[in-house]
Amino acid sequence: VGGASAGARDGTGPWNTPPLALDDGLYAYLLKHTRESEVLRALREETSALRGSQMQVAPEQGALLALMVELVDARRVIEIGTYTGYSSIAMASAMREGGVLYACDKNEESFAVARRYWAKAGVSDRVVEKNGDAKVSVVELLEEHGENSFDVGFIDADKRAYREYYEALLKLVRPGGLIIIDNVLWYGKVADETLEDKQTLAIREFNAFVASDERVSYGM
Repeated sequence: VGGASAGARDGTGPWNTPPLALDDGLYAYLLKHTRESEVLRALREETSALRGSQMQVAPEQGALLALMVELVDARRVIEIGTYTGYSSIAMASAMREGGVLYACDKNEESFAVARRYWAKAGVSDRVVEKNGDAKVSVVELLEEHGENSFDVGFIDADKRAYREYYEALLKLVRPGGLIIIDNVLWYGKVADETLEDKQTLAIREFNAFVASDERVSYGM
């Protein structure tokens, strides 16, 4: 009843299944039932002491990314925003021999951490670094490989540039491939109408655009 009335108030229709509150206990349960290699666990622990540790994808996100890569049998992946390498390791580890992941980032300090853990995870031979402005890197990859040449694209970088990255990946990623975008709920800020900082506004605008973009099949 509470869910249905809430949906009626905001125009989304009846909420037949009430939303799930992910408290600490339930999240701990989720982590205990998430597959995470020893290398990824060690990387997560090291990253927790670094500035910007909240930028690292969570273990359950890494597991989902790996599953997506495996499901489409991805041979070529582009990651925009690598940080210390958790997501790149998760995806590269799920690729078959001969697969290549292009890791785009401009922070040499975090790339140095990523390199160590790529080696520990045994995926260094599958990762190609693109150190610099990701907008430039995407253009270079498009020129080098052509359109429809990638199977999966993952965006986890500057929120105000999401639309530009998205449009670039629509050219790079083949029909039937996946474009996966992190932070679309932005810590819940997108639903708080009192917040109007630039990043929150950018993600709201981006979400509205993609939801109505008929060029893609879409799910949030």
